[in-house]
Amino acid sequence: MPKRYWWVILTYIAMQLSGGIFRPVLLRLFPAHQLEALIFYSIFSFTIGLIIVLILMKPDMQMSQTRSKWFTSDVIGWTVLGVFLAYFAQGIATMIEMNIFGIRTGSENTQAIMQITRTVPLFAIVPAIIAPILEEVIFRKIIFASLYKRTNFFIAALISALIFGIIHGEPEHILIYASMGFVFAFLYVKTKKIIVPIIVHMTLNSISVIYQYSLTPEQIEQIEQQWNQIQMILIGG
Repeated sequence: MPKRYWWVILTYIAMQLSGGIFRPVLLRLFPAHQLEALIFYSIFSFTIGLIIVLILMKPDMQMSQTRSKWFTSDVIGWTVLGVFLAYFAQGIATMIEMNIFGIRTGSENTQAIMQITRTVPLFAIVPAIIAPILEEVIFRKIIFASLYKRTNFFIAALISALIFGIIHGEPEHILIYASMGFVFAFLYVKTKKIIVPIIVHMTLNSISVIYQYSLTPEQIEQIEQQWNQIQMILIGG
């Protein structure tokens, strides 16, 4: 693995941990606006992290593809197909979690993100744009691709997808995160362009943010109840 890849991973880890390090300072500096201060710092840290990662990955971008080749017809086609594949995989994983493992639908991680976004709408750029770029570069471009050179697709996709799931802090929904990781890895292998899983990931997150931002907590709970009923009908419960 090239040395710059390790720097990318260290940058990502430092970005994730910096909030906890600077939290006491922010709370003391902004006692009347503590939550807003933490949110704006999160936006700042993610933005700086993205800039550093893009600078570190500049040799890869110049070596693998030119800008004129980024958005070709096959990229558009695989992106559209990738969105449908991701939703299909997520749906299957959700049904397995519900009907086999008895795990309730709904993501605490997503709900927390939406609460933050409602407090500071600008935060939406983190889950919709910045996080997908960082995660695809690290989990697909670096971790998956490095493992894929030494093993096979299934092993490389499984390990990278599991790490992808664990990093989101919801072990009960690791099957859903892992299924998405498999789809993103598949898209990367088929197209050999990291831009495809990045765009698919950004599309999924953006749709989720926009959709849930427009809902009230009561509407979200009602949708979850309706989804449970649909699942029961589909499996003949």
